[in-house]
Amino acid sequence: MIKVVFFGTPKIALKSLEYLYNSDKIEVVAVVTQPDKPSGRGHKMTASPIKEFAIVHNLPVFQPKSIRKEPEIQSELQKLEPDFFVTFAFGQILSQEVLDIPKYETINLHASLLPKYRGANPIQRAIINGDKETGICTMITELGLDCGDVCLKKVIPISDTTNCEDLFNTISEDSPVLLEKTLVGLVDKTITPQPQCEDGVCMANKLTKEETLIDWTNSANDIHNLVRGIYKFPSAYFLHNNKIIKVMQTCVCEGSGKPGEILDISKDGLKVACGNGSLKLVRIKPEGKGEMNARDWYNGLKEKNGVL
Repeated sequence: MIKVVFFGTPKIALKSLEYLYNSDKIEVVAVVTQPDKPSGRGHKMTASPIKEFAIVHNLPVFQPKSIRKEPEIQSELQKLEPDFFVTFAFGQILSQEVLDIPKYETINLHASLLPKYRGANPIQRAIINGDKETGICTMITELGLDCGDVCLKKVIPISDTTNCEDLFNTISEDSPVLLEKTLVGLVDKTITPQPQCEDGVCMANKLTKEETLIDWTNSANDIHNLVRGIYKFPSAYFLHNNKIIKVMQTCVCEGSGKPGEILDISKDGLKVACGNGSLKLVRIKPEGKGEMNARDWYNGLKEKNGVL
């Protein structure tokens, strides 16, 4: 059995932990996850999905604020004598002292086809940039940002309607098998990690609030990709009467006019002119309200001037 310590925090990593835990080739000996955080209106301290799974299955749980600065936890992990650390959306940078603990390597699941989209937001950036495909890969963790040798890759197509939640779910489903194959292949020496080609490097930097504000002078395609790319995470928006209106679903359509001008109102939504082409707003979420049809929102406004 291959002994693994699993490092992860959000829901996207949960299926991988479950799969490895139930594998007849892998023994998950502990979990490392972020500290509990306040959540919801009551700010109740909430455990990560990874911690909740570990508790149910009686796995040791470590929750460092910064594992690089906590030698006591590093010492406890050394006592477990793991073959590998596996990291998937853990949320902290590891030091060389931590990387040196496992017998073999620390394997990271990264949600892009490296060297493209190194960094924090590879899933969102691929959609925002209008890519037709992305993927996942397993890589050997080094001190640099997502620069280690790649073990295995899997390509994932992106359709014109795929949003980031769809892509999160696909990546969550496809990652477990790739991780198991990587761990077994490295032990059996049937996998030879390959250095990344530096020519194709591009970064997936964290999103800024300024990027999430819709600029109607941009093309309809670019705005549509932005809406899909940050659907619920945190959502593209525009301001109307000083209220935030989040845009949840759009489609690109024909038509032209002054950017921000409403060209048509139908049961399907609002057609809005952009810098190039037009965009139909199908579903929106007004500030302080639930998600609704864009036409219903507009029809309910007391003042209408035909411009967003």
